[in-house]
Amino acid sequence: MSTKQTQLPIIGGVIAAIGAGLCCAGPFVLLLLGISGSWIGNLTLLEPYRPFFILAVVALFAVAGWKLYRPVAACEPGTACAVPQVRKRRQVIFWLAACTALILVSSNYWIIWFL
Repeated sequence: MSTKQTQLPIIGGVIAAIGAGLCCAGPFVLLLLGISGSWIGNLTLLEPYRPFFILAVVALFAVAGWKLYRPVAACEPGTACAVPQVRKRRQVIFWLAACTALILVSSNYWIIWFL
C-alpha cells in the first residue's frame, strides 16, 4: 500500500473537520483579525451540512485507525506498515490529527467562552 493511500483517510478527516468547524471558527477568526460587523452573525452557510461533515470525520478517522492498528501479521513483509518505527510515527500523526479534528468539530460548543 502506498504512502498516499495510507495518509488519505487522515488528511480527509482533517479537511472534513475544518468544514465542520467553519460555521463557528470562521467568524471567530474574522473577529480575531479585527474584521467585525453585524453581518458576521449571518456566516452560517455551512451550518446545515455540519452533521455530514462530522459523520465524514468519524468515518475517515475510523478507517485510518483500522489501517494503523490492524495486526502486524496483516501487513505484507517489506511494506511500511511492517516497520515498527514507521508504524509508531504514523500512530503519533494519527492522534495529533484526531485531536485537531476534535477541537475543530467541537468548536461550536467551546468557542463561545472566548467571545
